[in-house]
Amino acid sequence: MLGLLGTLDLAARGLATQRQGVEVAGHNLTNASNTAYSRQRVAIQSTVGNDGRFGSYGTGSEVVAIQQIRSELLDSQLVNEGSVGGSLQAQQRGLQYAQARLGQNLDRTSSGSDVAAGAGLGGGRQISAGLAQLFTAFQSLSANPTSISERQVTLSRASDLASQFNQIDANLGGIETQLNESLGSDAQQANHLLGDIAKLNERISRMEASGSSPANDLRDHRQAKLEELSKLVRFDSVQGADGAVDIAISGVSFVSSGLVSSRLETFDSGGGRLEIRASGTTTALPLTGGSLHGTLDVREGPVRELRLALRSIAESLIVEVNGLHAGGFGLGGTTGQPFFVGTTATDIRVNPALIADPAKIQASGDAASPGNNQVVLTLAQLSSRGLTALGGQTFTGRHGAAVAALGESLASVNRQISDHEVVSTMLTSQRDSVSGVSVDEEMTNLTRFQRAYQASAKLIITVDEMLEVTLGLKR
Repeated sequence: MLGLLGTLDLAARGLATQRQGVEVAGHNLTNASNTAYSRQRVAIQSTVGNDGRFGSYGTGSEVVAIQQIRSELLDSQLVNEGSVGGSLQAQQRGLQYAQARLGQNLDRTSSGSDVAAGAGLGGGRQISAGLAQLFTAFQSLSANPTSISERQVTLSRASDLASQFNQIDANLGGIETQLNESLGSDAQQANHLLGDIAKLNERISRMEASGSSPANDLRDHRQAKLEELSKLVRFDSVQGADGAVDIAISGVSFVSSGLVSSRLETFDSGGGRLEIRASGTTTALPLTGGSLHGTLDVREGPVRELRLALRSIAESLIVEVNGLHAGGFGLGGTTGQPFFVGTTATDIRVNPALIADPAKIQASGDAASPGNNQVVLTLAQLSSRGLTALGGQTFTGRHGAAVAALGESLASVNRQISDHEVVSTMLTSQRDSVSGVSVDEEMTNLTRFQRAYQASAKLIITVDEMLEVTLGLKR
């Protein structure tokens, strides 16, 4: 039998148990708006005394653990989905940089003919219009090959087109620079998070090794850091027996227990093209997710392909026009002059000698006949000729295909982001149903623990009165 003193101890343990229940419920309520928090609950079990005359007897209750309610599977899925979303959002940003630099939104609703002509992009429309105006100027000059004013118009149209090539190539180069800067910024942020996770590992291991209590709140903080890191780079994680989480990226260890074993860094792989590697290594990491992967993917994919396509168009324009023009004759019988100088979209421009003297445009195919239009007419017909260097496409056809490819890349990424958001929302909702705090539930728990606490206090008062009676009997 417990006796009065034993019953008093039982009531005291009841007070402590219910007080802890109130504290946990209160902790849950104060974190009801904390999205990184997982609700907790007290695990209560009865305490049993020694066997007596009537068998073993209960001595009250005690809190044996403060349990964290969470699903490791859902946490893992959200981390993985974070890597997917981080990559897609980085790709979307890069493609939006491209559309902004080119002057107008990529238009998914444009007709096929508009897209083929480059109408989906402001910058694309400038190039397409510039090509059309140049070949129209050649056609007009062929009708009046001795006209100086027609020659000046032709040179003006050619100069405008060359400037458009120069500007758009510079803009796309600026996008690549901007994406390189994003790589450095994201790598720095990832390194900061890796350091935070290592510190949390150390604190969690130390706290749980002492056996005092589970490091529930620290685990919440670490999970939030892991999810934030996943948006930057995909990683693999393994939790050890000490509660620490080890992290590896593309097979390279970055966090081992409480230590950061490596860091992410950018390096120039040639031509100013930054890549990501682990510190102390010389090769790029084969990243598969997160914004670092997405930035690299869009830089090396759609943006670079568009820039290379524009350079190819400009290079072919220079080669084809110069090849025909060099064999013609100007009004004074001059010959051998190139129409364009430069080699690609970066440096294409009209021959300064022609600008200084439009009579030197070599429109004629006969030195003795300045009014001959053979060469300039052939130049005008270039607009409809498919070129081997452009895959059998015309200048405007190749340009329209390149612009349309960039537009489709953005449309595809937008569709994938929509799908990702549906999955991410579903997973978040599922986790909230498991780990989220229900204010109504916690208020109910709070009331229940409060009533139990009052009952334990009443038990103490009752035992105290009984002790007074008992002591009074001994007088």
